[in-house]
Amino acid sequence: MSILRQAQDERNVRQFTVQHDDDGVRLDRWFKRHLPQIGFAMISRWARTGQIRVDGKRADPADRLSAGQVVRVPPGGDAPAKGGAKPRRELSEEEIAKAEAMVITQDRAAIVLNKPPGLATQGGSGMKEHVDGLLDAFAHDGPRPRLVHRLDKDTSGVLLIARTPGSAAYFSKRFSGRTARKIYWAIITGVPDIADGLIELPLAKQPGTGGEKMMVDKSGEGQSARTRYRVLDRAGNRACWVELQPLTGRTHQLRVHMAAIGHPIVGDGKYGGPDAFLSGSISRKMHLHARRLIIDHPDGDVIDVRADLPEHFANTMASLGFDEDDGDALPEPYKPGKADEKQAAKAHAKQVRKERRGERRGRADGRVATRKPPTKRGPTKGKGSPGLKKAGPKPTGKR
Repeated sequence: MSILRQAQDERNVRQFTVQHDDDGVRLDRWFKRHLPQIGFAMISRWARTGQIRVDGKRADPADRLSAGQVVRVPPGGDAPAKGGAKPRRELSEEEIAKAEAMVITQDRAAIVLNKPPGLATQGGSGMKEHVDGLLDAFAHDGPRPRLVHRLDKDTSGVLLIARTPGSAAYFSKRFSGRTARKIYWAIITGVPDIADGLIELPLAKQPGTGGEKMMVDKSGEGQSARTRYRVLDRAGNRACWVELQPLTGRTHQLRVHMAAIGHPIVGDGKYGGPDAFLSGSISRKMHLHARRLIIDHPDGDVIDVRADLPEHFANTMASLGFDEDDGDALPEPYKPGKADEKQAAKAHAKQVRKERRGERRGRADGRVATRKPPTKRGPTKGKGSPGLKKAGPKPTGKR
């Protein structure tokens, strides 16, 4: 190589400072997040020849990075993969406006949306419109934002979107480790005997539904599921307004649990059948809303955000005489017992193993690891309904 060529290459060397949300990530994983066009073979070759440097020292793809370190990346390696990168879909002005109208708040790490009822979070069979399909509205010239959790199509409320691959990994760990606090509001039929209760009923996919419907599993083989609920107000014995906190994150968990104790969510005919609908002017739409999310931010702060109620839910609140202001006092956090801590530790360990499997492969090969179902306990017997027990003092809200 000539001296001139060497000088040109040195001018094209790239220097990157490791950000807080990449602290602890492996070097090869860092490349996958920020320079995905550079293949693993090229990264390995650069590492073997000493061309990749971290704070001026030779680095191995398996080395873990720390915030503030400087990664030296040599020129080249930017040729697109075979077939080229998948082009982004051009959104219409109407779609962009719809995406922007959902925004509650946003910063460099996250976009928090208030998802309307009836809009799916992610695409599926025959699903043309969904939140994931609108995320290019926030991409601009940077990476495409990513989903890190889900809401059912008919559930409204707070939906957090990660702005970057690094923040996606950070937020995903908070959700899987159960440190994110999710608070839902629901209108349910009837009034539970226990005003502040904990539902512990394992869940499994209902056979014959293709995984589209869940059920309480009495065999002991289902996934452990815990939901804390608190009665906020009641309309006689006809219906009540409850606050729900999922302590685990199973599919349709809140809906199945409330139906299982005999108080389905209003509008949830899938699990409550005809009993899930109230007569009169009450809407037949689902009355389940992700009201609040509290989660750590990669910068060290805390995201604490609320989502306004959709129109049909607000109308029902007014019809039944409920006042929104009575529900926003933050309840005492649920104090986990040893079983909860063990479950959270297993979930976190599972996430770590999943990430490490991906790192060992280096390149995505489409394989999916076989997951062993964790050991589950049977339901706890409590007053009124199976799997229900008292979780705290009776609330002092109006009756």
